[in-house]
Amino acid sequence: MKQISRLIAVALALLLSGCATTRDRDYPTPWASSAPEFVRLKNGMTVRYVATGDGAPLVLLHTIRTQLEYFEKLVPELIGRYRVYALDLPGHGQSSLLPEDYTEPLLRKAVSEFLTQLDLRDVTLVGESIGGVLALTVAVDQRDRVKRVVSLNPYDYGESFGGGIRRSSSGWMVGMFNIFGSDTPEPRFVTAAVLRGGVHDAARLPEALLDEFSLTGSRDGYRSVEYSVFKNWTTWRDARQLYPKVKVPVTLIYGSDDWSRPQERERNREAIPGAELFTIDQAGHFTSLEKPAEVAARILRQRAH
Repeated sequence: MKQISRLIAVALALLLSGCATTRDRDYPTPWASSAPEFVRLKNGMTVRYVATGDGAPLVLLHTIRTQLEYFEKLVPELIGRYRVYALDLPGHGQSSLLPEDYTEPLLRKAVSEFLTQLDLRDVTLVGESIGGVLALTVAVDQRDRVKRVVSLNPYDYGESFGGGIRRSSSGWMVGMFNIFGSDTPEPRFVTAAVLRGGVHDAARLPEALLDEFSLTGSRDGYRSVEYSVFKNWTTWRDARQLYPKVKVPVTLIYGSDDWSRPQERERNREAIPGAELFTIDQAGHFTSLEKPAEVAARILRQRAH
């Protein structure tokens, strides 16, 4: 009864507040050496990306419900050693919002095609959350192009609609998508509450970045895609079946306060041949935002091996 009352109260707040916002400026990306570009995939989707820095290619794959700007603190730590490619996954950021089932296989195919279209080789794949899963599964599909994987807080667990995000302190709000579907409004305070439930210290989530995520969420069609991602949460869990097929060196990194449980982390380490597992203290699911220098140190350390 208490949970139902919560849902009703939040639903009323959502309907009263609405989610209409207007983009009056581009989000600043001073770490990028050039403006964002777009790649058109064979299925008609477009993928926005930024390429910056010099060196071997490193591709960044962001978390659930974010976009390439999520890595604003990590990219500057890497561009002295890598040519960094940060992209908006399909259905996220400024990439296409097409009427598709947004499953792990769909996004895996998109990232694989991104690598082939740009003809990237000897790639280091670094992903967090759903990006952490994709870094592992794309390495199976693109074994001739991927050299190494760093997977942070892979999003491959959960008990109910939406998956692991439901373990966030405000993640129960995601359950509203299971009730209202693509008609679920999402004003900024809801986006902020759920994302803050994925950090050790809420002060490490920049307010300007939360504004950007909220503005992005106001795009026509975004709510339908977000609902599809949550509805297809089991495809991220099913992706674990590919982990034993990963043949490149893998580093697993978890924030100490990630939504995953210790036994789930160890299960992944055991499933991936030769994988190393590290924990970063005082960090949650969004470790690249909370502890970018420590994440970068692990990435750069592995490159020296």
